[in-house]
Amino acid sequence: MVQTKEKSSTKSYVKSGIIAAVVVVIAILGIWVGTAIRGGDGVSVDSALENVSTNAVTGADLRMAVVRMDAIQNDARVLQDLRKQRESYESRLRDELTAQQKKLEKEKAEIEKSQDVLSREALQRRVVDYQNRVTQLQRDLNERAQSVEESFQKALAEVQSKHLDPIIEGIIAKKNLSLVIDGRFARMGANATELDITDEVVTALDKKVSKVKMATPKGF
Repeated sequence: MVQTKEKSSTKSYVKSGIIAAVVVVIAILGIWVGTAIRGGDGVSVDSALENVSTNAVTGADLRMAVVRMDAIQNDARVLQDLRKQRESYESRLRDELTAQQKKLEKEKAEIEKSQDVLSREALQRRVVDYQNRVTQLQRDLNERAQSVEESFQKALAEVQSKHLDPIIEGIIAKKNLSLVIDGRFARMGANATELDITDEVVTALDKKVSKVKMATPKGF
């Protein structure tokens, strides 16, 4: 029979093995990095600018448009389909997590019941094995969630390079545009007709491609 003090210590040790795993959808953050500009070897500003021409675009020559990338991401069929594919993998991960949690909680209850009949060494071995499997489950789920996000981002890059960029470049050529601005950073007046080309981009993209299959993430 295990001594009372050892029972109390081991019970506390057992309870520390509760799993708290969450499917992690790894977000990708863009970071602007500033570059320090240092002075030259005593060269004046006028000398540094001597090769800069006086030419500049004039209002009559400037033809520009605005494209709202957030609207394209929300409305284009191919991007809607990609999001559904990602959500399907994430749903499978959540279901698996729920099932594994139930199994581990059941085993945890069995370990707590057995602490009065197992030796201290045998009980600790079982607890350590339990905690190792909890840790491994968390690691596996996190790695698979990361693989889902990587596969999704790769598919997005494919859509942009093979389909979206050529469409925007084609519109630029067809409309003879000088500049296209991301509409998320632009403010347009009510009289700015024909400036927003977002709907035209979405229509052309839907016509060109409606589905791009994500590469199967690791572990699926």
